[in-house]
Amino acid sequence: MAEVMLPEDRLRQKIQIHDPTIRNALAEFLGTALLLFIGIGIVMQLVLSEEKLNTWIQINVGWGFAITFCVYTCSKASGGHLNPAVSFAFYTLGKLSLKNFFVYSAAQTLGAFVGTVGAYGIYYDQFIHYAGDLRTLSGPKSTGICFCSFPPAHVSNTTAFFDQLAGTAILMFFVVVVLDKRIGIPGPAHATLIGFVIMMIGMSMGMNVGYPINPARDLGPRIFMLFLGYGSAAFT
Repeated sequence: MAEVMLPEDRLRQKIQIHDPTIRNALAEFLGTALLLFIGIGIVMQLVLSEEKLNTWIQINVGWGFAITFCVYTCSKASGGHLNPAVSFAFYTLGKLSLKNFFVYSAAQTLGAFVGTVGAYGIYYDQFIHYAGDLRTLSGPKSTGICFCSFPPAHVSNTTAFFDQLAGTAILMFFVVVVLDKRIGIPGPAHATLIGFVIMMIGMSMGMNVGYPINPARDLGPRIFMLFLGYGSAAFT
């Protein structure tokens, strides 16, 4: 008796991408775009409502859940890295080729850019209502923090550097712990635990610079800020 194929399985078979490089890149692109679309939206709700709709705790929890569900979304196809730092860790462990490291990183950065564009589009009216034509990083009606992290004036570049180095190192350490087969954490639990790690880092190390701990999450929005009129200040 022939096996009956469900409609969703037939559709999946028709649109399946067989080239693994393209499939992985598309998965990382879409996963990171969705992550930034949700994450930037969370921050915009805080800033544009003048902290009436969100709090710092909600940002941490929101980003944690966003990471969890976005990793689940693309983990089957590409592993759900969504972060060049994670991809680099996999490369150093011999689990990702150098070519795929660059492919993943490019896809993640492009995805971060597109996700930021989407979040800005959703909140465009609120953004203009709040800031008008101002495109500033500090002072009243500043909006740079909507897109990425900018340390306050009293935090030195040295402190900011080591803050991000420590945060990213902690993330990488716990990612490796979660994935360690000797510990035996079930695969379906990996994304949830990594989401908890993100929440933990945000609650512990978010004061100095925020906690981008993700080069794509940081660079993609900064590139978009150039188009919005922030100029070179986007990279300061």
